[in-house]
Amino acid sequence: MNRLRGCVSTVLTGRARPYTRPGSRSAIAKRPVEGPVSVHREGLLGDEQGDRRVHGGPDKAVHLYATEHYPAWRDELGARPVLGAPGAFGENLSTQGVTEADVCLGDRLRIGSALLEVSQSRQPCWKLNDRFGVPDMALRVQQTSRAGWYCRVLEPGSLQAGDAITLIARPHPDWPLLRLMELLYHRPLDHDLLMLARDLPLVPSWRRLIETRLACGVVESWAARVDGPAREA
Repeated sequence: MNRLRGCVSTVLTGRARPYTRPGSRSAIAKRPVEGPVSVHREGLLGDEQGDRRVHGGPDKAVHLYATEHYPAWRDELGARPVLGAPGAFGENLSTQGVTEADVCLGDRLRIGSALLEVSQSRQPCWKLNDRFGVPDMALRVQQTSRAGWYCRVLEPGSLQAGDAITLIARPHPDWPLLRLMELLYHRPLDHDLLMLARDLPLVPSWRRLIETRLACGVVESWAARVDGPAREA
């Protein structure tokens, strides 16, 4: 089994607050937390989500994002204040040493005393557009596959900055998240890959997406997710 050489550099949580568009709420503006933080089935103690229809829940309990991506974003977008510290993407755990190329679907990761399982990559939404002041930021995140990933919590516990990320089990070594995102966004109607992916332990929304593509031969619209609701005139 390949060993990960990663660690948590920063732990972040946030409260849901009114956001940029009418009726919207978000907890994307997370702040660092010092010392041990409890982790339960729904995520980190003290963390919230603004829209529980699409964020949070057991399959999106903890969001991880690689600090290695920040320099590339600064090169592409310039020195934006939001990129000056961890948390620009609303992540709970800012990581070092692991990216979407290193982590596979279903990986079981020990961080502190908690056991997490990689459940899916992030599907970026319009809230990133407004946070960065870049109208197509969500689409950029999607196209570059620098999206981060979610974990479910198999064993509650506690974790903190400096904790190692230890790979406990890897049931699907042929499916790094980078390969899944390649299928989702760049080869969306690759029949052979879709058939292989259908046998993976996918979250329900991803399973529906893949089965619909196989049945209908069309790619679902991403507009509502990446563009979001209209702003006030």
